[in-house]
Amino acid sequence: MIVGKHSIKAGYEWQRIHTEIQDVNPLYGRDFYQGGQGFTGQPLADFMFGLRSRYALTNFFIANYRQVGNMYYVQDDFRLTRKLTLNLGVRYEYFTPQWEADNKLSNFDPVTRTLIPASDGSIADRAQVNPDKNNWAPRIGFAYAMDLKTAIRGGYGISYIHFNRAGGGNILAINGPQVVNALVNQRPTDATFLPTQGGYPAGFTDPDKFNQATANISYMPRDIRTGYVQNWFFSVQREILPNTVFDIAYVGNRSNKLVLFADFNQARPNGPNEAASLASRRPIQGFGGITLTCPCGWANYHALQVKLERRYSGGLALLNSFTWSKALDNVGQALEDQGNGNGSSPQNFYNLAAEKGPSGFDQRINNTTSVVWEVPFGRTRKWGSDVNGFVDAVAGGWQISGINTWTTGEPYNLRYSPTGDFQTSDITDDWRGATWYRPNVSGDPVLSGSARTGVTYLDRDVVTIPTDRSQPFGNIGRNAVYGPSFWQLDSNIQKGFRITERVNVQFRSEFFNMLNSTNFRAPVVNRSLTNFGQFTQTYQPRQIQFALKLLF
Repeated sequence: MIVGKHSIKAGYEWQRIHTEIQDVNPLYGRDFYQGGQGFTGQPLADFMFGLRSRYALTNFFIANYRQVGNMYYVQDDFRLTRKLTLNLGVRYEYFTPQWEADNKLSNFDPVTRTLIPASDGSIADRAQVNPDKNNWAPRIGFAYAMDLKTAIRGGYGISYIHFNRAGGGNILAINGPQVVNALVNQRPTDATFLPTQGGYPAGFTDPDKFNQATANISYMPRDIRTGYVQNWFFSVQREILPNTVFDIAYVGNRSNKLVLFADFNQARPNGPNEAASLASRRPIQGFGGITLTCPCGWANYHALQVKLERRYSGGLALLNSFTWSKALDNVGQALEDQGNGNGSSPQNFYNLAAEKGPSGFDQRINNTTSVVWEVPFGRTRKWGSDVNGFVDAVAGGWQISGINTWTTGEPYNLRYSPTGDFQTSDITDDWRGATWYRPNVSGDPVLSGSARTGVTYLDRDVVTIPTDRSQPFGNIGRNAVYGPSFWQLDSNIQKGFRITERVNVQFRSEFFNMLNSTNFRAPVVNRSLTNFGQFTQTYQPRQIQFALKLLF
């Protein structure tokens, strides 16, 4: 609808989401061999003798999830003057909490210390989570044409995160008694000790034998709020030469109420000379690990983005994009760790302030240059327009392009695997709230250039595993170590052949990592492993491929 200088739009969107979820594990069992007091002292020896320190098993289950969303918006593109346009809008979004079609869902209640099953009635009764109806999302932007060659733009907006699929940690249907994540910690001296060859107890995961002391249950606060992201930017764009544009921008965002997984029943550490069992040290006695879905996560991003672009003209196109940025957060996304140790749960749930650090994807500098050049020789080019057909077929009409990428290194989150006396949680999966124990450091963990030998990047002597069981949480910060930079040049050489007026063939030769640069992936970040600090993988070496494309 156009009213004077206003162009107004309004709309409504409705969604109904049905999701079948089968995400329970380990369906076939999982055993742990960690050495430690009371065992052989060596994990491999424990394995050979069947002395497992922990075993786990889960029953098969499919959850039929439902969710309904209602979204309304109104937007006004207001042409205030000939040079200035404002974009004003607001959006309201209400998504119900997720519920299970057959009420096979339950939530832990920390007040009564019981599992509350879903029941018919209100959406809060069925989802065991209260609806969040306060999701307003304003949008504002502007575009100002300073002159014929200069444009200034800016904007701000809020977006909500209504669906966060992060493994089974935030799925309340994957909870007791319909799902039994059974787990037992044990020592060889226990009267009930069950060696590896003993398999798993009969009925270990039967729903009617659900045991809250051995099961890993889930807890989502009833008043949990919807996560949201605030985005903003300001840019200036200028045509500095014919067909050449320079763009500089500041871009930022802030995310709040992001999902963080933790063990709500995290045990206190042992005393310096104490060897108490994990169960006896838990704050909520009678329960095992309790996976908490906590809206405790946050993230922010600030970046200077510079772009130089020469639009295709005279057979040449150029684009260079440069970003200088910094990304911080206190948690990673579940299931997205690429080997650098960046998980979705903290080292110590009672000290989330220590989790502030660079994001797992924090690359401070990123520069990408792309060039497309039509070689100016051939019948349709600047030179050689009168060459014969054979010469044109061989030497005319070629196009060369290339992409050069250079970035600073990615961060690594160093960790270690504690023995039983150092553990404060027995949850093992990051999407269930596993504890990511970090080691101690006494200097720069990265070896200097002269000290590096072969593929060794981190200094084992500087990075040490805690030896005081009362202090299992190391002093190194999260994602505190950065890897080497990344550089790669890709190129393409192609030519078109005209067969008839309507049929053409295109030949392409593509070279990925053309100079065969060696770019390492994350080294081994677990200090407990013998190859800690060593690179074991690289990004792809040079790859060459040829292709023919028929156009008709």
